[in-house]
Amino acid sequence: MTWAFEHANGVRVSVRALMSRLVLSLAMLCNCGTATGHEVQPAIADIVVTDEQVTIDIEIALEAPLVGIDLEGLTDTNESELADAYDAMRALGPAELEAKLREGWPRLRTLIVLRAGDTALTPDLGTVTVPEVGDITWVRPSIIQLVAPLPDDGTPVVFGWHPSLGALVLRQQGVDDGYTGYLIGGALSDPIPRGAGGARAAADVALAYVVAGFDHIIPKGLDHILFVLGLFFFALKWGPILWQVTAFTVAHTITLGLATLGIITIPDSSMWLVEALIALSIVYVAVENVLRPEMGWVRPAVVFGFGLLHGLGFASVLGDFGLPAGQFLLALLSFNVGVELGQLAVILLGFLAVILARGLADVADLDDEEALVRDLPVIYRGVSLVGSLVIAVIGAYWFVERIGLLP
Repeated sequence: MTWAFEHANGVRVSVRALMSRLVLSLAMLCNCGTATGHEVQPAIADIVVTDEQVTIDIEIALEAPLVGIDLEGLTDTNESELADAYDAMRALGPAELEAKLREGWPRLRTLIVLRAGDTALTPDLGTVTVPEVGDITWVRPSIIQLVAPLPDDGTPVVFGWHPSLGALVLRQQGVDDGYTGYLIGGALSDPIPRGAGGARAAADVALAYVVAGFDHIIPKGLDHILFVLGLFFFALKWGPILWQVTAFTVAHTITLGLATLGIITIPDSSMWLVEALIALSIVYVAVENVLRPEMGWVRPAVVFGFGLLHGLGFASVLGDFGLPAGQFLLALLSFNVGVELGQLAVILLGFLAVILARGLADVADLDDEEALVRDLPVIYRGVSLVGSLVIAVIGAYWFVERIGLLP
C-alpha cells in the first residue's frame, strides 16, 4: 500500500519513499544513543594564583583521557573506537583509577599548557579524589589537583590544554572579579594576574557565554533540539511557531534565572527526574503533533510548562560553568542569547528539511517555483507526521532509560 497526500490541485505526494529516507536521515542526525552517561561534558577547573604558586583543582572524567579518547568535536564517547575500553575503566575502583592516572601522568602532563609570562611551568600532580564505583552508565567525575611554584618575577599565569582533552571551564577563585573562561579547541586563558582578579572585558565575556549557550543547543543539546523540532512540526505558519517559541523562551528564561540566582535549587541527586521529564515533554509535543495539530491556548500553556523544566536543564549546565561575580547579569543574558540563537538555528534546519523533502517527494515540476509554494503545505504535513513519530520514539526511549527501566 502506498500512502500519499493529495491537495485541491491534484498533486499527489508519495510518502513511502519520503518516510524511509526521512527516518534514515533523522536517525543519522539524532544518533539515538543515551545523552546521560556517555555525553561529553567540559572539565571544570578552579584556579588560585598567589604570589608564590598556582593551584588548579580540576573536575574531570578521567577515564576518557586515560584510554586516549580524543574529545575534540566529540559529543558522545560511544562514537569513539575506544568506547569499550572507556566503559571498562569506569568499573575500576578509586585506588585502581588513581594508580592508572599516576602511571599515565607523564604523558598527560605534556598536554597541559601552564606558564608564567614566558616561563613554562611543569605542574606536579597533587591530591586525587575519585568517587566510589556507582552506576557505570553515568559519568564519574574525579578531582585532581595540580600545583606549580611561580618564578619570582610577578608575571601573570596562562593555563590551557590540548584540544584532545575537550572543553574546559576555568574559574579563578579567592579574589574579587576573578577570571572565568570557556576554553575550546585548545584555546588558552587570558593572562591571570597574581593575587588579583583577572576579569575579562565585557565584550569577551558576552561572546564566550553566547558561544557556550549556542554550543549547549548545537551540537550538545539533542533533547532540546528534538523539543524545538517538535514545536516546528506542529504547524508551518509563523503564528503558531512564534507563539510556542515565545512561551518556551519566556519559561526557560524564568527558571534559568531563578536557578542561577539560587532561588530554586535542584539537588544533583534529583536531576535524573528533571531529565526524565524533559524526555517526556519531547514525547508529548510529538504525539500531539500527530493526534491534534490544532492551535489554541492549551498548546502554548503546555509548552510554557515544559519550558520551565528545560530551563532547569540549562541552569545545571550554566551552574557548572559558573558566572563571573562582577559580570553576572551580562554572562547570564549572553548565555540565554546563545540558547535562543541555537533554537532559531534548529527552526531554520526544520525549514530546510521541508524544502529538502520537497525535492525527494514524488511530484512533478521540481524546478517550478509556483509548484514549490503550492506543494509545501502538503510536503510539510508528511514531514511533520514522520518527524514527530521519530521524535516520539526517541523521547520515549530516553524517558524509559532515565527512570532506570533499561539496563
